[in-house]
Amino acid sequence: MRYIPPMAPHHDDWSTRHSVLSTARRTAALLNVLADDRPAATDGGDVAAVAAVLRAYGEAEPVDLTADDVARMRTAGALLRPVFAAEHADAAATTLNRLLRDHAGPLRLTSHGGSTPWHPHLDRDDDAPWDVWFIASSCMALAVLLWDRQRPPGRVCASPACPDVFIAQGSGPQRRFCSRRCATRERVAAHRRSRATGRPGAGA
Repeated sequence: MRYIPPMAPHHDDWSTRHSVLSTARRTAALLNVLADDRPAATDGGDVAAVAAVLRAYGEAEPVDLTADDVARMRTAGALLRPVFAAEHADAAATTLNRLLRDHAGPLRLTSHGGSTPWHPHLDRDDDAPWDVWFIASSCMALAVLLWDRQRPPGRVCASPACPDVFIAQGSGPQRRFCSRRCATRERVAAHRRSRATGRPGAGA
């Protein structure tokens, strides 16, 4: 069984680390580290990078990943990425419906043999491969966010230099950039363009 902590975690702590929003953020972080245009890693670097994200989002030891696991997770990530690229809720929902139909099992509750609080899964069993778990758990979290907010759950960074995805939050205007660094870089670039052409630049 993949997810068996050495002892049952405190319920509130576990629920926070594995909330819908945290799971969706984990999906975005995994998509970014699994991106096809990421510089090729050597000496198991891809495996280590994916494992680091899983640990950062609460996956307990041992995190046993192989290069084949990561390759299959990268394929799953490519299927999930259009959800973040969708401009409207309808497009995101259409993609999620297709993924749920093709890659998820029926909704079930599991406690991983009593080692965790009860929680929902859409993979077919507790021993599902990493890629099956990744796409099923991601679809569930993204679908709940879309349901709750009635808009795409995430976005692709608006910076042409950055392919990263992120989870959009809150009820106000949606963020356009994945980070302040990307937003600042684009503001600086727009300012430089405006100075070069003598026209006011648009804010980022």
